[in-house]
Amino acid sequence: MSLPRNAASLAAWVRERRSRAVLLGVAALLVLVLVPLRLSTYSQSVLVDLLQYALLALGLNVVVGFAGLLDLGYVAFYAIGNYAFAIVTAGRFSKALYFGGGLHVPPPPVWHDWMWLLLIVGLVSAMVAGVILGAPTLRLRGDYLAIVTLGFGEIVRIAARNFDSITVGPRGITSIPHPALHLFGLHYAFGLDPRPYYFLLVVLCALMIGVILRLNRSRIGRAWVAIREDELAAAAMGVPTVRMKLWAFAIGASTAGVAGVVNASRVNFVSPDDFTLLISIFILSMVVLGGMGNVWGSLVGAAVIVVVPEVIRSVVPSFQQYRFLVFGAVLVIVMIFRPQGLIPSRRRAMELETADGPV
Repeated sequence: MSLPRNAASLAAWVRERRSRAVLLGVAALLVLVLVPLRLSTYSQSVLVDLLQYALLALGLNVVVGFAGLLDLGYVAFYAIGNYAFAIVTAGRFSKALYFGGGLHVPPPPVWHDWMWLLLIVGLVSAMVAGVILGAPTLRLRGDYLAIVTLGFGEIVRIAARNFDSITVGPRGITSIPHPALHLFGLHYAFGLDPRPYYFLLVVLCALMIGVILRLNRSRIGRAWVAIREDELAAAAMGVPTVRMKLWAFAIGASTAGVAGVVNASRVNFVSPDDFTLLISIFILSMVVLGGMGNVWGSLVGAAVIVVVPEVIRSVVPSFQQYRFLVFGAVLVIVMIFRPQGLIPSRRRAMELETADGPV
């Protein structure tokens, strides 16, 4: 595509592209609003799962795809977001403070009017955990960093299983309230209806996409690319590698924390068995399958892994027994014939190209 050569034609070209972008944005918004209205409740729940995993994949893509850091304990930040919300809203914190000795245990607090502030609680809790994990360990690289993050994920899960006074151990926390809106005389409780969670996750995913796209074009994004391609060369050129990797960890962790808050408020139950290594591998597979370093690839990877098995299971009921076999075979085939992912990042696609073609 050739660029205009003078100022007037350049201004017209910019206006034309901007108008096209606005039209595409309006069309996409209409599709996102109208699609769930035409689907069954089960299909709407599948869409909510898709958007929730897409939000998690977007956060992990910052760590793995942009900064090139292999994180196998990403589910730990998701768990922290779940428990941060569940402990506060179900009154577990107050019970932990007043347990024993015949002291009066206050009733669980009512958080409906403050529910949306707790998104910030989950975000900050997971971000702090990401910084605590990253500060002493991000000087490691490659397999060593992967092992450390794997250990952190297991530590969080085992801690949640054993701190009975706060997390109720393996029984999990129940009675987590649903969100509610009280604005300008409007009172709306989310309840069990999947549609409000769908619209909430659409907004959160859109915000995360905007943040990632802005960061990718900034100095931080260029520093991440330099670290991913050659960390020693980046450090030699003056890039603060540890600080930039901390930024990636903090952003990825905070995204997982927000997704955890939404999940806890939606299912009303949090248990340590929901945060195993398999969930981290599941999210990492979405990033790799869609295309590491590509924002839209994370969405496509989440859609393929969440929606396609549901469609196949509705056609072939026995698919549930062989889903992991099929899932592994598809990943192997994609990595052989398209190692850069379904929608590859231009930069990573160039890295995987040789003089004789793709690696």
